[in-house]
Amino acid sequence: MDTLTRIRAFIDVVEAEGFSAAARKTGRSKALLSKYVRELEDELGALLLNRTTRQFSLTEAGHTYFRTASDILKEIDNLADLVRENNADLKGKLKVTVPRTFIDADVGQSLIDFAKENPQISLEIVAEDRFVDLIEEGFDLGIRITKLDDSGMIARKLSDFQVYACATPAFVAENGPLTHPSELSRVPFLIDTNSRSHNSLRFVDTNGENISVSVTGPIEVNSPLATLRAARAGMGIAMIPDFIARPHIASGELVSLFDDFIAKDRGIYAVYPHRRYLPAKVRALVDYLHAWFKRYS
Repeated sequence: MDTLTRIRAFIDVVEAEGFSAAARKTGRSKALLSKYVRELEDELGALLLNRTTRQFSLTEAGHTYFRTASDILKEIDNLADLVRENNADLKGKLKVTVPRTFIDADVGQSLIDFAKENPQISLEIVAEDRFVDLIEEGFDLGIRITKLDDSGMIARKLSDFQVYACATPAFVAENGPLTHPSELSRVPFLIDTNSRSHNSLRFVDTNGENISVSVTGPIEVNSPLATLRAARAGMGIAMIPDFIARPHIASGELVSLFDDFIAKDRGIYAVYPHRRYLPAKVRALVDYLHAWFKRYS
């Protein structure tokens, strides 16, 4: 039995969080998986798993081995994908992390369209509003809406992005005139707690200098869709992503404020770990998303 098979068995067990679950997932018997892991431990001369009838956990050596072995297996699989790329259809599992706002909005259709056109790819979409470590958590690709910092990741810009300060015409008429961001401190504001700043908003003046404005209001919620609903109800002003706000601004239901002071330094990016051999399926998804946004933006 070769070492690679034993390593795959060990990784299957860890990812499934147990021998029984791994056996169901892989179609191999629990006894066979246990045999492979035991042989790997004998080969290494180190215990990788603590296992009792009720408990399953990685040893310190197991944690170290799992992280490195997972990366090595990905490189091996990616190299095989690269060699087969011109002679095989795209297939396999593709794990993607996206902001919940993205997948719930119209732009989320981009991923659905890709899955529809590539039925042999199993697309696992995980919607998270927190920062996700792609390597640590085993993601092939991430969609990020941000001012991209240098993170050691490879990034491709899919689209420009900005937010709009939105309110109903009736709210503006009642609380106006509103001509400068500093005036936000005196009116009800609908706070999306997904924002890094929460109660402090950043704008940019005509000289490129940052303006910071403290805001308060009747609602704090980690959802721009919820702040959109509250703004449409006339409860205050909200900072809303452009791909959500545009239809409501176009219809006249909402108006945008302080457009000349909104920062234009953010975008929608496809981000993936720096790998020597980028899987064909990841490259295909990034290319598809880039073309999709170019067509529909």
